[in-house]
Amino acid sequence: MKGRVSKIERRTKETDVSVSIGIDGKGIYDVTCSNRFLKHMIETLSRYSSADICVKVTGDDEHHIIEDVGITMGTAFKDALKDIPIERMATKTVVMDDAMVTVSLDIIDRPYAEIDCPDPLYHHFFRSFAMSSGMTLHILVIRGFDDHHIVEASFKALGRALKEAVRKRDAELSTKEKASLKGV
Repeated sequence: MKGRVSKIERRTKETDVSVSIGIDGKGIYDVTCSNRFLKHMIETLSRYSSADICVKVTGDDEHHIIEDVGITMGTAFKDALKDIPIERMATKTVVMDDAMVTVSLDIIDRPYAEIDCPDPLYHHFFRSFAMSSGMTLHILVIRGFDDHHIVEASFKALGRALKEAVRKRDAELSTKEKASLKGV
């Protein structure tokens, strides 16, 4: 991986997660995960964002695996951004059969998540990803009746929005310039 990259490992009593992300990639992925749908969604996110993503995860149950992958991916994503000015904001709508989903995000280190998702586990993934990456993330389901299609359209829209939002800029896109926090 070249460009803006990060590798993060997270180990708990419940899971062992390793994530590598190359934001300036080609959408190449390598995912080792017992949950086949999560594997498919990470591969989808990689392809639609053009980020190279490698995930290796083992764990005790589906909930812990999905949550910890979301946390670790969000942390790796934030770390890979470095301090390079980016477009920051993006909105993308994706349709997949019966599902139509819009994702809007702002990568500004103001973590917030407003997520429409029919599957509580993937609602948790998106929220964990947003909180650990520090982004504001809104996912709006415009229509759809098949949960699989809604979740997959959400990952596709997230990928498309991330691809646009991480584009490099010459200067910070903010009236505040760069925020700085110092300990006292």
